[in-house]
Amino acid sequence: MIRRTGLFELAICFCGGLILLFVLAPLIGMILHSRVASLCETASDSEVLKSIRLTVLTSLGGAAVLSIFAVPFAWFLARRQFAGKRLLSAIIDLPVVIPHSTAGIALLSVLNRDSLPGSIAEYFGFSFIGNPIGISVAMAFVSLPFLINAARDGFSAVPERLEKAAMTLGASSARVFFSISLPLARRSVMTGFVMMFARGLSEFGAVIIVAYHPMITPVLIYERFTAFGLSHARDAAVVFLIVCLAVFILLRTLSAERNHAEN
Repeated sequence: MIRRTGLFELAICFCGGLILLFVLAPLIGMILHSRVASLCETASDSEVLKSIRLTVLTSLGGAAVLSIFAVPFAWFLARRQFAGKRLLSAIIDLPVVIPHSTAGIALLSVLNRDSLPGSIAEYFGFSFIGNPIGISVAMAFVSLPFLINAARDGFSAVPERLEKAAMTLGASSARVFFSISLPLARRSVMTGFVMMFARGLSEFGAVIIVAYHPMITPVLIYERFTAFGLSHARDAAVVFLIVCLAVFILLRTLSAERNHAEN
């Protein structure tokens, strides 16, 4: 039987079309206003390529390191009830809601040479300020809630009876986590990781305060806009957009292939 499309479904399609137009129109307009020759020249610019490589590596590095601590913590938040849990959850979400320039000032207060972390870094011969490590910290700070919240939702969806059954059979909490909870919640964890990585790629406000140099691509685009105008900044923005799209397609493809192989 062929189902007839009602007015409500048509209204939903109309709303979806408006949303897609809202998202795609600025991006398509930016691409259409760029010349192919100029894009090729920008894509071969060593400064642009260096900034893109730095942006991808620092965001990926921050997400990878923080995930070691954030994923088990997300499982704890999903499974344990304790006083102050809502307050703790609100604190975790703070980096998302505060202005990112404020986040940069807050990080600068902690990472400067006069602070304890800054002094320790100085002892080992480097500084967070103006360093890729400082950039990675700033990116991770503003994007960490995406990973924790997605992973927590994934762990909450895992039937708790499976974990209790394993513990009844003598499995330790660590073994239950790695053999049952994490595998069953892996899709949510991977989604959170990709979202954290993606949010780090786009960070500007916190990074520009902690480390203007070396330049990540969002900072480079801003500098070219203020120094040379819209056309130079637009070319760099389009190249960065294409790289980000390619990275996300690759990550989604790898994740889908892994899920298909495991199923």
